[in-house]
Amino acid sequence: MLLEIKDLYLSYGETTVLRGLSLDVDSSETVCIVGPSGGGKSSLLRCLNQLERFDDGVVLLDGERIGVRETKRGLEWLRPHEVMAQRRKFGMVFQQFNLFPHLSVLENVAIGLRTVKGLPGNVARAQAQEALALVGLEAKKDSWPNSLSGGQQQRVAIARAIAMKPKVMLFDEPTSALDPELVDEVLGVISKLSSTGMTMLIVSHEIRFVMDVADKVCFLEGGVVVESGSPGKMINAPEQERTAQFLRRVRHD
Repeated sequence: MLLEIKDLYLSYGETTVLRGLSLDVDSSETVCIVGPSGGGKSSLLRCLNQLERFDDGVVLLDGERIGVRETKRGLEWLRPHEVMAQRRKFGMVFQQFNLFPHLSVLENVAIGLRTVKGLPGNVARAQAQEALALVGLEAKKDSWPNSLSGGQQQRVAIARAIAMKPKVMLFDEPTSALDPELVDEVLGVISKLSSTGMTMLIVSHEIRFVMDVADKVCFLEGGVVVESGSPGKMINAPEQERTAQFLRRVRHD
C-alpha cells in the first residue's frame, strides 16, 4: 500500500474535525472523497501535506512515517527542513490557483524545480514545458497568468504540481472557484492524469466526474470515512443509509 492513514485525529480548539479517520490509497489508484461541507475533507489533505499538524494517528507513505519520527524518547515532530523534504512527495492543487502574476506561465511551473529541487534553469524549463504539454498548455508558456482564463490558470497550477514528480497528487475541490463552463476542461486534464497511472486523492463535489474517474469512492462525514467502495457499489448498493441519502441528493442537484 502506497499511502496508509490510520486513526487520524485533528482538532481546532475544542472542535474535533477528524475523529480517527482511516484510509488506504494504493499505487496508481484514484481515490475520490465526497461528503457534506465541514466533514473534514480539506483538513485531511492539509494534514497529508503537513499544512496542518494532526493530533494523533499515523500516516505512512511508502512505509515512511509522515510528520513525525520515532526516537528513544518517543515520537518527535519533524524539523521544518524535514517537513519540506516530505512535502515534495505530495503534489497539491488548491481551490485557488496561487500563481505568481509577475512570472510567465513557464516560469510559474519551473520555479519550484529550480528553488526546491535545485535543477539548473534549462533543465527546469524543459521539465516545466513537458508538464505544460500534459495539461494542454504548451502554447501558452510565454503568457502571463492574468491573460488566461480561470480554467487555464488551474491547469497551470496542476502542471506546476506534477512537474515536481510527486508520489501522490492531492486535489482539493479543484473546480470550485471556476465558472461552470470552465469546469470540464480542468476535469478532463485530471481524468487524463488518472489514466496515466498517477496516484491521486481527489476531494470533489462533481459527482458525475467522481463516478467516472475513481477507482474507489469514500464518503466522509463527521471526520470519519462512513463508507467506501467502487463507484458502482457506491451508486447502486451503498451499505449505509446516510451514504445513499447524500448521493441521491447530489445526483439530483
